[in-house]
Amino acid sequence: MNEDLGACATGVHWRETDLALLEELRRDERTLPVDAPRALISVRLSTLTADTTSPVRQELELRSLARERGLRVVGVARDLNVSATRVPPWRRRELGRWLNDRVPDFDVILFWKMDRFVRRVTDLSTMIDWCAAHGKNLISKHDVIDLSTPLGKAAAELVGALSAIETRSTSARVASLWDYARTQSDWLVGKPPYGYTTDGGGKLVIEPRAGRVLRWCHRAAVRGVSARRMATVLVRGRIPTGGGGQWTATTLLRRLRNPALMGLRVVEDKDGGVRRSRVVRDKDGLPVRVADPIFTETEWETLQTALDRRSRSQPRRNPAGATAFLGVLVCADCGTNMTVQRTAVRSRTYAYLRCRSCRSGGLGAPDPDAVYRMLHSQVMAAWGAHPVRVREYVSDRGGSRRSTPRWAVSTSGETFGDRWERAGRQVMADDLRRAGVTCRVSRTKIPGTRAPAIELQLSVPADVEERLIIRRAAFPEVGR
Repeated sequence: MNEDLGACATGVHWRETDLALLEELRRDERTLPVDAPRALISVRLSTLTADTTSPVRQELELRSLARERGLRVVGVARDLNVSATRVPPWRRRELGRWLNDRVPDFDVILFWKMDRFVRRVTDLSTMIDWCAAHGKNLISKHDVIDLSTPLGKAAAELVGALSAIETRSTSARVASLWDYARTQSDWLVGKPPYGYTTDGGGKLVIEPRAGRVLRWCHRAAVRGVSARRMATVLVRGRIPTGGGGQWTATTLLRRLRNPALMGLRVVEDKDGGVRRSRVVRDKDGLPVRVADPIFTETEWETLQTALDRRSRSQPRRNPAGATAFLGVLVCADCGTNMTVQRTAVRSRTYAYLRCRSCRSGGLGAPDPDAVYRMLHSQVMAAWGAHPVRVREYVSDRGGSRRSTPRWAVSTSGETFGDRWERAGRQVMADDLRRAGVTCRVSRTKIPGTRAPAIELQLSVPADVEERLIIRRAAFPEVGR
């Protein structure tokens, strides 16, 4: 298989000498025998700056290594501005695509240095096990690592352990810096909370425009205006959020409930999945003040009381998600997702399926479960009797040309109807989303009746049978 010749990654500068060497290496590669082992090059950088090792250098050195070992380069996975500590190989955008979907296309993974590939021992161990199960090899340019030899495998595990020690040391230094910064009145690190900016000398000051926005929201909340209405006004006024995107009720409430608006240092505190900020206190138990207050303590309490008064009229959110088949059910008129909206009136809760772009959410479907049942019935009629097919990787363990590494599809012994009855509604929704199936929801007003008539129409991709094939995950989420 020939490598895609789009060699230059976005934002990376290739000099004329680099391109000349690249062409020379490719020319030599064309002289290799047809059955030469195939190499995938992995290039990674956490941050692309003038001080870091150039990805061009990594790629060219690895191509030279491939030439020395008689390997044919079939692809280059370039993951730039990606942390090896936070993102394991199988979750990276480029390398993950090869590891999860293009396994039969290569035999060896080449990387420049161990810390360019992984920094967690658990990730390295997972990759070693994966290579053993799939008949692949790992080779490093600057480490004695080659999984085809016992010494190379032992070296990989040792270098991985050293990388983990380095990572823990770095994490400890960063944590120590944050612990120190949180006790200081100056703003040393981190992004200032909305409503504030830095003066260039380590002090927080009120940002005039954001301060006026917050004062306006305070007056509106006290008058009983909802957060949703305030967010709508801010969007129409093209008021920047300070963090990108548009204002939403959730974003606005998060900022209005931030104690930092009293000029205090805070840290994020997640309680039951709800993002809130907690005031940082010094060794004497007193709040750490870092700026002049936008709201006094009295104004802050008045604002929270007003927000609480509005929130009590809304039902508690379901942490698991309010809408079943999210991303499958779409409005036939505007094409946006149908979501469940709940309101409480006189101690009773009412649920409606509404869209996002139609005026007032379109005609609401007052019984979401009835719509779910209709969809379930249509999907079962369409695919319930179809056998579940599973994709598995078949490697060449015996060296026979008859057993070339490939994907093999086999039946699991059950139908999709069996699978969905056994596993439940969420698995059905996951399968439909994976297959790209959507269901258009039409709502028609019936004179004299509050509830509209509901019609569903499945929209099915031409390759739905292929998309429904279950691709078993080859990698666990180790430590994540």
